Amino acid sequence: MSTSATQTIYERLRADLLAGRRRPDERLKINELGLAFQISSGAVREALSRLTSEGLVTAEPQRGFRVAPVSLADIRDLTMVRSQIEGICLRRAIACGDVAWESAIVASHHCLARTELRPSDGQPGFSDAWLAAHADFHRKLTDACDSPWSLKLREMLFTQSERYRDMALSADEGERDVRREHRELMEAVLARDADSAIARMTAHLTLTTESIEAAFRKHPAND
Repeated sequence: MSTSATQTIYERLRADLLAGRRRPDERLKINELGLAFQISSGAVREALSRLTSEGLVTAEPQRGFRVAPVSLADIRDLTMVRSQIEGICLRRAIACGDVAWESAIVASHHCLARTELRPSDGQPGFSDAWLAAHADFHRKLTDACDSPWSLKLREMLFTQSERYRDMALSADEGERDVRREHRELMEAVLARDADSAIARMTAHLTLTTESIEAAFRKHPAND
């Protein structure tokens, strides 16, 4: 089995899952994916197994693989736990971070602010470039945290939250100023004001969850 083939389909499927291009509970048929990506069924199965270990895909005996489901209960619990972990990571990063860490945050924020939110081809949802820049910015904010386990948990929770992001976009209707939220979050971190940074992060996550809840109300079948 080609390691590069497995990595390629893993990365492409993962990007589709996080961007909302694969819908919750959608069946992921190994043979169809193999034909679509022109790679072996073994490589597809290995990629899906990796995605299962990340909680992005579910596997059931005799039923194969599916996109992991979403629910209001899940995103509410996820937001509560993520807010707590982000707070721990931010406080430690602010206490331990140096000038190089600050510079990396500024550069990452500049990249995020200059990246188009929507795909250039007019497709719905977020552009892959924006999703990558957004993930990098949030990661840079906590990179100086001196607790590897806290950072691992933060990354896992962030990834799970991304599965809901396209729902938030559909419900925002242009009323939310996410760029301002990111800028103010960066400014609080660079000012070394841990309490303000944590409060802004919590508010940032809460607004996203409220948008997701609005999307569930519009489409109750998602729950």
